[in-house]
Order: sequence, then C-alpha cells, then structure tokens
Amino acid sequence: MATKRTRQIISELRIYIVEKAIAPGDQLPSERDLSRQLACSRETLRKALDELERAGDIWRHVGQGTFYGMRPLGHPIRDTILVQRASPHQLMQARLNIEPSVAAEAAKFATPAEVAHLSSVAERGRHAATRSECEQLDAAFHRSLAEVTGNPILLGLLDYLAGVRRHATWQREWELTYRRLGVAEFTEHHSLQHQAVVESIAKGSANETAAAMRHHLETVFESMRRAERPS
Repeated sequence: MATKRTRQIISELRIYIVEKAIAPGDQLPSERDLSRQLACSRETLRKALDELERAGDIWRHVGQGTFYGMRPLGHPIRDTILVQRASPHQLMQARLNIEPSVAAEAAKFATPAEVAHLSSVAERGRHAATRSECEQLDAAFHRSLAEVTGNPILLGLLDYLAGVRRHATWQREWELTYRRLGVAEFTEHHSLQHQAVVESIAKGSANETAAAMRHHLETVFESMRRAERPS
C-alpha cells in the first residue's frame, strides 16, 4: 500500500502533467529533474511512478525513459520474456559483469556532494528494519552509482537489472536468503561493504572501487548459495 507521502507525490505528478500540457506519448523529465521539481527523494518518486505505471497512466522503457499514457501494444515483448526467463543466479552473474565497471566509472566523476549522498544511502541501509526496506535502500545505492556516471546507457542497464529483481522469481529467492541469514547480515555486513565502495570512490580510485563492488556482489551471491543449502 502506498504511503501518505507517495500518494501526495502521485497527486502532484498528475497535476504536473496537466500543467505542463504533457500529451499521451510525450516523455517525462528524468527522475533527477522530477525529484527536484517536486522536492522529494528519488525513492519516493520511483514508488509514485511505480503506482502510476500499474494504473496505466505512464509506461517506462529501460534506457529510453518514462512516457505519459498507456504502453503501446506489443512494446516491449522481448524485455518481458527476458525478465521472466532470467534466474536469480543469472541475474547475479550479469551484475558481477556489469556493476564493478559502473562503480569504477562513478569513481572517475563523483563530486563531493554525490559521495556524501552515496554515503548517506549506505548509512540508512544500516538502519533498515524490514526486508523490503533493506532491498529498497540497496537498489537505491546501486542506482545512485549509475547516476553518478552521467551515462544514460549504464543507468538504463542498472534500471533493467532492478526490474529483474522485482520479478517474482527473484523475490522468492531473496525472501529465502533473508529469512535464513537474518537482518544483521544486510544492515551491518552488506551496508559496510557499500561504505567501502563509497570510500574508494572518494579516493577517486577506479580499480579499488571496482574491486570493492565485485567483493560486495560476490558476498551477496555466496549468501544466496548458503541460503539454498540444507541446514
């Protein structure tokens, strides 16, 4: 169920669309621009956009953006098939191939303000109280890294991987992992690994950042494997 703040942003988005005379098929501004204009966090904005997409008011395509109106018929069928066929292990293999490079790029371009934002997201992850909150803050951290690169292709790839993580197959696997390992594994161990990535970015070391991200993802992958093993 949407929170009060999310419902408020949904209402403000609908007003924004009317005031800006956005027609069906028109592209909305980027999430970064929208969050600034609506004075809300990107997390809250994404939740509001999720609700609007479920209601059929908007549609989104990885690497292209967010569009007003109903999704065109038959678009994009292939993306849906890929998401449905991907296993959690295949997702982790893809992340291990992509995200260390994204993190390395972030180390080249991060401003002090962006480093502070990444550190804040990682720290908030340490105080997450539920599996859902853990996952939301984890996704926010990894997406923020892609935003720092300023590369829409890399951002689109991360958004696509995030879409796979919302699929039922991944959610079932992650629920099993979370129940077997406990909240401390995520709020402490994994959040500290996020901070290690941020510290490497602050140094401007692309190689160190890539290694820190690879270590983090390998830890997550191993956690999933451990959860699958008989007690």
